[in-house]
Amino acid sequence: MQGKVEICGVNTAQLPVLKSAETRTLLEQARAGDKAAREKLIAGNLRLVLSVVQRFANRGESMDDLFQVGVIGLIKAVDAFDLGQQVQFSTYGVPMIAGELRRFLRDHSALRVSRSMRDTAYKVLQAKEKLTAQSGREPGVDELAAQTGIPRREIVFALDAICEPVSLYEPVFSDGGESSCIMDQIGDSRNTDEHWLEQIALEEAIGRLTPRERRILALRFYDGRTQMEVAREIGISQAQVSRLEKGAIDRIKKNISA
Repeated sequence: MQGKVEICGVNTAQLPVLKSAETRTLLEQARAGDKAAREKLIAGNLRLVLSVVQRFANRGESMDDLFQVGVIGLIKAVDAFDLGQQVQFSTYGVPMIAGELRRFLRDHSALRVSRSMRDTAYKVLQAKEKLTAQSGREPGVDELAAQTGIPRREIVFALDAICEPVSLYEPVFSDGGESSCIMDQIGDSRNTDEHWLEQIALEEAIGRLTPRERRILALRFYDGRTQMEVAREIGISQAQVSRLEKGAIDRIKKNISA
C-alpha cells in the first residue's frame, strides 16, 4: 500500500512484515506461553488481515469493522495453528480470516435468515471444506447430502439463504474506464418499446368509448361479472349488454390496428 491509510487507528503503511523463520519462532514461543511473542506475531500479520479484508470491500460494511473481525480470525488462527503441519502460517491463516469475515457478513446480512437455516448452512459449508480438502475439488450437492445426512432440498435452500444480495449497480466488467453493471445485463421482456406502444394504443382506444361502454368492460373484465349481473347493475337487458360489449371490443380492435 502506498501512503498513509488509517484503519482502526492503525497506519497500514507502517505495518511490520515477518519472515517465515521469524513467524515460526514466534509461533513456537507463543505456544510455550510467551504472551509478548503472541502479540508480536499478531501485529506482524496484520497486513495479511488487510489483504483478505480488501476482498470483502463494497459489501456495505465499514472497513474498520471488517478489519477488526479479520483480526479476530487472525487471533483464532494463531491460537489454533498446529506446528506439526508442514505449511506456511499464511496458508492456514487466510481461510481462517476469510471464514470469520464471511460469518460476520452472513450474521449482519440485510436479509434475515432463521438460526436453524444458518446452522444448516454452516454444517454444509464445513462438510464442503472437508470434502474439498480430501478430493481437491468442490463437492456436488449429492455428495454434501451423503456427508451431512441433510436432504438435498434443504442443502440447496440453506446455501441460497446465506448468499449475499448483490446490488444491480455492482460492476461486472470494466474496459478502459467504462464499467458495465449487473443492471446492464438484465432485460425485461414485458416492458419493451413495443409493449409500451401497444399499451398506449389500447388506452387511447378505450378512451374513445362511451362512459357506459367503458363501465360495461370494466365490470366484465376487471371485476369478472357475468353479463346478467352487469345488466342488473346498469338497468338494461342482457342482450343489450352483449351487444354493447361486442361493439366496444370491435371498435377497440379497429382503433388499435388502424
